[in-house]
Amino acid sequence: MLGYLKDPEGTSKCMKENGWFYTGDVGVVHTDGYLEIKDRSKDVIISGGENLSSVEVESALYMHPAVNEAAVVARPDEFWGETPCAFVSIKAGLTQKPSDKEIIEFCRSKLPHYMVPKTVVFKDELPKTSTGKIQKFVLREIAKAMGSRASRM
Repeated sequence: MLGYLKDPEGTSKCMKENGWFYTGDVGVVHTDGYLEIKDRSKDVIISGGENLSSVEVESALYMHPAVNEAAVVARPDEFWGETPCAFVSIKAGLTQKPSDKEIIEFCRSKLPHYMVPKTVVFKDELPKTSTGKIQKFVLREIAKAMGSRASRM
């Protein structure tokens, strides 16, 4: 790759002098040599010293039968630094919509306690690009504007 078209600044951020292309993805290499991409480094949530994969939390949310779309971002927290904040849209046509507590309890049954979203925000539709990709940067700004979540110990 020679670089991004008409974007020398973007190219310099990801193309290093050693010839490596830095994507910002975080992954693991398994013993059989298989490379598994886990998350984007900017989407990792650091809560109380634990690194949480937003993708893993989103996978649990998508298992809920009422969830249509889900995205997880960091929300500031006075005690933990950051906590998972889930943005969820519910499937159309449901007679009974789940509460935020029900979504949290569902996640608690699927995830370790520290990975469970502390906040659930319901939206009719999550913000997307013209190609349909969820715009997490918009959701990060919303979570940041919500302010620090006062944790109870």
